[in-house]
Amino acid sequence: MSTREAVLVTGASTGIGRAIVERLRTDGVRVFAAVRDLSTVDEHPLVTAVRLDVTSVDEARAAATTVTEALGDARLRGVVNNAGVAVGGPLEFLDLDEMRRQLEVNVVGQLAVTQAFLPLLRERGPDDPRIVFTSSIGGRVAAPYIGPYAASKHALNGMAESLRRELLPWGFSVSVLMPATVSTPIWDKGVVQVDEVVAGMPPRAVELYGEAIESMRGIAAGANDAGIPASVVADAAHHALFSSRPKAEYLVGREAKMMATVSSALPYRTFDKLVLREMRKS
Repeated sequence: MSTREAVLVTGASTGIGRAIVERLRTDGVRVFAAVRDLSTVDEHPLVTAVRLDVTSVDEARAAATTVTEALGDARLRGVVNNAGVAVGGPLEFLDLDEMRRQLEVNVVGQLAVTQAFLPLLRERGPDDPRIVFTSSIGGRVAAPYIGPYAASKHALNGMAESLRRELLPWGFSVSVLMPATVSTPIWDKGVVQVDEVVAGMPPRAVELYGEAIESMRGIAAGANDAGIPASVVADAAHHALFSSRPKAEYLVGREAKMMATVSSALPYRTFDKLVLREMRKS
């Protein structure tokens, strides 16, 4: 593979995004690492940092212009929409502005970036340009107390499915990556966020949901050790970008595959009870 191939990766500063950048550059692919803070991108001959807050349409368009000018004689193989945030807490007491923020980053922002780069993919892409979204098994199996995050990933999956069929006449492939628990710094942030959620809850919410939220704190604290390496997701992203037969959906890791299978096989009442029982163990 030559440096005539280039890929844009959003949310490239940490976790899955950083792992995808490392996987691509190791394979000789030129990478445009889109981040809010340029200082978070390590210097490398094949990596170009691009400033991008996905919630800003203007920054998305400016990033597309920057990439266009920097491509030289390279072609843009694809875009990996990886940026995202996770909002949690009981839906009964959720601040609606937090729900709006969740959807703005994880859904609307992904579309803004895709819209900004589609003209470039049409003009400077290969015959089969690729668009990849980092989703989650949470987009298929919605766990309690992460309703906003699950809602955003369900919406992202639906948007990607529509986009895949809309762009098919022009030879595009659109894929979603659906891992379960991944060992990334997001879980360290998750513990802090649980504390922030509890601090902002009214007494009645703590009375009703305090025990369950403590369980979520335990899950977040242990998830970094229990998750699959981010490199496994990066391998799936590489396949989605360069395989001759990319998949529409990638269930990444044993946990994601197991959850998808069990949730489909069991009656929903049985599965719901199983989920709550597993939460109480944490």
